[in-house]
Amino acid sequence: MRILLTGANGVMGRATIPALHSAGHEVVGLVRSPVAARIVREAGATAVRGDVFDHDSLVAAMRGCDAVINFATRVPVGVRTMLPGSLTRVNRIRTVGAGIVADAALESGIGLMIQQSLSFIYVARGDDWIDESTPIDVTTVTEPLTVAEYHARRVERAGGVAVCLRYGLIAGDDPNSRFLVRRARRRGAIGLGDPDGWMHVIHPHDVGTSAVAALDAPSGAYNVGAEPLKRRDYVNAIARAAGRSEGRFFPNWLFSVTADKFELLARSHRVTSQRFMDRTGWKPTYPALTPEWFGDC
Repeated sequence: MRILLTGANGVMGRATIPALHSAGHEVVGLVRSPVAARIVREAGATAVRGDVFDHDSLVAAMRGCDAVINFATRVPVGVRTMLPGSLTRVNRIRTVGAGIVADAALESGIGLMIQQSLSFIYVARGDDWIDESTPIDVTTVTEPLTVAEYHARRVERAGGVAVCLRYGLIAGDDPNSRFLVRRARRRGAIGLGDPDGWMHVIHPHDVGTSAVAALDAPSGAYNVGAEPLKRRDYVNAIARAAGRSEGRFFPNWLFSVTADKFELLARSHRVTSQRFMDRTGWKPTYPALTPEWFGDC
């Protein structure tokens, strides 16, 4: 299968290219710069210049492709998360960009679209399990994710297949994890929410293998990640990777300043990926978070 991959030079894209190649697929990586093109070529994909906001370049890049995996994103990291408008760029990618990708796929006759989403969109459930039947909570922060999923489903309504992958928080060799490990080394706070609340995480490698599995999945939205863990265990795993015995949590007053962003990240989400595993046979190579996930940080 020949596949167009957006966000090909990002964390998810770089993990997905080798996974697709190992499964026998040909990958075309959409890039916007010479630096990104070099990264994509070194990963083993064909680099094609284009932009998720440029319909014509997408149609040209999709020529001869059988599927599109839309992993384009631009998530702020560290202190930039707290700045006004920090989510503007990533929200536009999810609302406008995903729509243009879907339009180009429909025009190109592509019958399969895989769209990145996040499990953060669910309501908080405390210790109760969360699956795909759990209600989502549409806020100013989560709405762009629901819009991106809507655009992907337009491919399904046209007779194709649309698979939305609701990932947990990426944890491993990625910009956010590296930022948190650096903070932990300086004894800075890195945890959000109730230490006894639950988190849904995924190793970058498993993003790639899940994208391969999604190529054979029926249309629908699927949670994808490792086993859920308590927030205290996540914070302490990062602290141990940084050479500390345990990590610190931010004070609760922080949510009064950045409630729209950090409240979402602090929800108790005990998310199961069983549906995706049952439908595709996928299993995470990294099923439970350990300090070794952050070894390259």
